[in-house]
Amino acid sequence: MAEVIEGATGVLVLADGTVFSGIGVGHVGQAVGEVCFNTAMTGYQEIMTDPSYMAQIVTFTFPHIGNTGVNLQDTEQFGREGGFGGARTTARGAVFRDVPTQAANWRAGSGASGDLDAWMKARGVVGLAGVDTRRLTKRIREQGMPHAVIAHSADGRFDLDALIGEARAWSGLVGMDLASEATTLQSFIFDEGLWSWPDGYAKPRPEPRFEVAVLDYGIKRNILRALTSIGARATVLPASTTAEEVLARHPDGVLLSNGPGDPSATGDYAVPEIRKLVDSGKPVFGICLGHQMLSLALGARTIKMDQGHHGANHPVKDLETGKVEIVSMNHGFTVDREGLPDAVQETHISLFDGSNAGIRLKDRPVFSVQHHPEASPGPTDSLYLFERFGTLMTG
Repeated sequence: MAEVIEGATGVLVLADGTVFSGIGVGHVGQAVGEVCFNTAMTGYQEIMTDPSYMAQIVTFTFPHIGNTGVNLQDTEQFGREGGFGGARTTARGAVFRDVPTQAANWRAGSGASGDLDAWMKARGVVGLAGVDTRRLTKRIREQGMPHAVIAHSADGRFDLDALIGEARAWSGLVGMDLASEATTLQSFIFDEGLWSWPDGYAKPRPEPRFEVAVLDYGIKRNILRALTSIGARATVLPASTTAEEVLARHPDGVLLSNGPGDPSATGDYAVPEIRKLVDSGKPVFGICLGHQMLSLALGARTIKMDQGHHGANHPVKDLETGKVEIVSMNHGFTVDREGLPDAVQETHISLFDGSNAGIRLKDRPVFSVQHHPEASPGPTDSLYLFERFGTLMTG
């Protein structure tokens, strides 16, 4: 039975019955998902439009969100229904400490293309503000990422028992293939480079140095921008594309993209094809979900993490050079570093918890990383990995 929570127009209801109440933001309605926290201080638009957050509710630990507004250029996802899609293929909800502030940035647009609240309404993203995000973050750190329902009701009426029941009934991300929903439905060529002041996004080279086939499991635009910036022509292909179809295009290399969901579930159809691509001798570069599925194809296994890694300040050590990089990460599953096959060399580890962050094959031009070297948002310490990929394709 619906009840009124005094002074509240929004709630986050966890499966264990815990209720966080506050001010509803964005879309009026409700959404179920897994609650995680992100520690980045900038880039909330890129975070909320990263397909890797599909079926998740993002808690921002940085308290002040919204002041830079939003724009049409910084959306990371590709829309499937024309335009930029919405929460169906990216974050389902967002939790803020403070009510999002008005936009005050020269790059922000107007209306739904500039104001965060209006933008969330247009995309169908449910938000909640006025929450003690430190308490919620501590809860996630100590007990893991909970299933929850986030709800926004203008009259402040919520059926909490029903919301708790919905959160408890949700199956969760384990065993869930989301890449098949996030992927493109048809192939296309991407032709935009990295952003730089004051020119904006760069134009690609007239004559590409490389032809790269990109298997899209939920690709971010900035990964493709980083590819074109090393001289690649990036042809984006659906996740279900077979190895034979990829190799028929005679690419110089293959990139396995980031994406959402359980890598083992997506791997049912993707891993056998990745194994064939590795056997072909073509250079292969995997990022995030692509890293996990490449690891599965090489004989490793993946496991669900309690808190995951979500932020733009994660220290990763390159075991081959000893260099420490600060990187962006966004993943809730990890490669089990204890079970790596003999042919696989571990190249990177997280300095937060020692988990695996990169591998390479000892005898073939194949490598991958758990972090997001294209950043967006975050530091660019790892952009050199795209150049490394280019070197493999040159060789």
